[in-house]
Amino acid sequence: MRILLVEDDPMIGKALVRGLTAQGMAVDWVRNGADASATLERPQHAIALLDIGLPEISGFDVLAQVRTAGAAIPIIVITARDAVDDRITGLDLGADDYIVKPFELNELLARIRAVLRRHNGQASSLVTSGQITLDLATHVATFRGIETELSAREFALLNALMERPGAILSRSQIEERIYGWGEEVESNAIDFLIHAIRKKFDRDIVRNVRGAGWMVVKDRS
Repeated sequence: MRILLVEDDPMIGKALVRGLTAQGMAVDWVRNGADASATLERPQHAIALLDIGLPEISGFDVLAQVRTAGAAIPIIVITARDAVDDRITGLDLGADDYIVKPFELNELLARIRAVLRRHNGQASSLVTSGQITLDLATHVATFRGIETELSAREFALLNALMERPGAILSRSQIEERIYGWGEEVESNAIDFLIHAIRKKFDRDIVRNVRGAGWMVVKDRS
């Protein structure tokens, strides 16, 4: 999952990038409202974490611009402002959730999962396709009776494929979903991760389409 973080405080930003990356998320970090607005014009992130007290353009103005433009990306406001009026303003402008600093990373992760569930019309953190079940909260995957916890990168890759079951994702499309800006990606990184997932379960968990990419089987209904 690729996340846009909009945060001007370097200490908070670094801590969030470190914590979210450790959970298998690709984090792109911008530090002002102008860059946030420009980035949000391009639909490339699953969710955005938006601070309010930003230089150049406030987070509220960014939020208003995004929603006026019709962008449906889920947005969680992260801010030190705890006044009720600020919360009401943020939600009325189109924020999907509002969390006040300081907060625990686990709470933020739970809110991200909850917002994405609502956005995708899901009732739980379990995602299922074919014989695969993936728990977004624990990173535990189940396939043909085998249940095991995935590493952060393994989880990110399998989750990316399960977001579009039945669709073939190329190497570059997978890399875009699981690596953030500036991250070095070795040429065989995706092959290595797919091999590791197959080794834990079975080769059929991830299907290869020669010359095109990889996929997971879509539910038959």
